[in-house]
Amino acid sequence: MVNNAGTYKFEPIEMVTEKEFHNQFDTNVLSVLLTTQEAINYFEKNGGSIINISSVASVKATPMTSLYTATKSAVDGITRVLSKELGAKNIRINSILPGPTQTEGNPINTEMETFIIANTPLGRIGKTSDVSKLATFLASNDASWITGQKISISGGFD
Repeated sequence: MVNNAGTYKFEPIEMVTEKEFHNQFDTNVLSVLLTTQEAINYFEKNGGSIINISSVASVKATPMTSLYTATKSAVDGITRVLSKELGAKNIRINSILPGPTQTEGNPINTEMETFIIANTPLGRIGKTSDVSKLATFLASNDASWITGQKISISGGFD
């Protein structure tokens, strides 16, 4: 199972509202808890894999991302705790931390693209296929000894 719901709004701390706090925490954190809670009822005795899509923001301090960073750090914490809690059921759980990735929900304009490329050692913006290949690996039996990990996939942007 992949927890991939997410929302963000980058703004200075002075602009963060209670409404936006609840919007981001409900979408980015509460959804992970509730979806995981429901999903574990469907895993069979041989267990399975849960993959939480976090963000490189959870490890890279970037101005104007305090709220989003807090939500993705919470996802990483949940991942670590549940890896211990669900291990006895043979359920593995890991976080993927994508860097800037071109998606419909994350349109990257020319100015932002120039900044990202200049600050990414591999010299490009991430593609959804970069993330999906890692998720496919983590879901496979080839990753049967990996749980509780935060795996950055950012081209070195972190």
